[in-house]
Amino acid sequence: MKKVLACIDGSTYSPAVCDAATWAAARMGAPLLFLHVLAKEQGAAPVDLSGNIGLGAQESLLEELAALDEKRGKLARERGRQLLAAARFRARTAGVVESDSLQRHGGLVETLTEQEDNIRLLVIGKRGEAAQIASEHLGSHLERVIRALHRPTLVATTRFVTPRKIMLAFDGSPTARKALEMVAASPLFQGLPCHLVMVGADTIETQADLARARQILEMARFEVEATILSGEVEAVLIEYQRQHGIDLMIMGAYGHSRIRHLLIGSTTTAMLRKSTIPLLLLR
Repeated sequence: MKKVLACIDGSTYSPAVCDAATWAAARMGAPLLFLHVLAKEQGAAPVDLSGNIGLGAQESLLEELAALDEKRGKLARERGRQLLAAARFRARTAGVVESDSLQRHGGLVETLTEQEDNIRLLVIGKRGEAAQIASEHLGSHLERVIRALHRPTLVATTRFVTPRKIMLAFDGSPTARKALEMVAASPLFQGLPCHLVMVGADTIETQADLARARQILEMARFEVEATILSGEVEAVLIEYQRQHGIDLMIMGAYGHSRIRHLLIGSTTTAMLRKSTIPLLLLR
C-alpha cells in the first residue's frame, strides 16, 4: 500500500509534521512512514597543513580530523534514530499503533523522488532545521520538493490542530477541478464542513463554475459553504481563513489563474509564507 510519508528532522516543525501525518494516516487507513535524511557533508573548510611542521605531524592531524568526522557521523545517525523513535512513539500515543521509519544519506529531494511511487501523501514542515529564524522564510528544500514530486503535499506549520473545517481555493481551472474531485473522493476529509472559495470577478460564468463545484462536494455528502470574493488572491484567502476559523487550506498546484504560478509566481509562495495553518497542495 502507498504510504503517508512524514519528513522528520530536528526542527520546531517536526512535532506538527508527526501529528499531521498521524492524523492523515488514521483517516485514510494508510501505512505511516517517518523519514529522516542525513545530508551529505558539504566538506570541511580546507586545512592549511603547510609550514614548519613535520610530515608525521601532518599525518597525525589528518588522522584526528578523520576520527572527528567519523564521530560526528555516528552522532548524527544516532540523533536521527532517536528523532525517528520519538516520532513513532508520538504516533502510537495518538492511536496509530503501527508505523515504520527510514533513515537515508543524501539529498532530501533525491530521496523523496526515489520513494515517490510509494507515497500517497507527503507531509513536510514549512521550514527545516536550518531555517527556523525568519518566520516568513521558506525552507531551502520546500520549493524543490513541491516542484519535483507529483504527490499531494501537506505543508505543516509549527502547530497542528485536528481539522474541524477545511477550505478549498477554487479557480475553475482543470487542475482545480481535479483537486476538487480528489477532495470529494478522499476519506481524509469525509465529514468535515468545506468552504469553497473563488477569488475573482462575480460573473455568470464563475457562478456556474462554483455551483458545479458545490454540487460535486454535496453529492459526496459534504456540508458546503461557497462564495466568490474579490481582491488580491493571497490576502483574501488568508483573511477568509482567519474570519471563519479554517483549520486546513487546500489548493491545486497549478491552474489557469494567478494560483497557477505555484512557486514560480508570487501567489502560492505568499500563501506558504504567510499561512498560519497547514496547506495541502494537490497536483
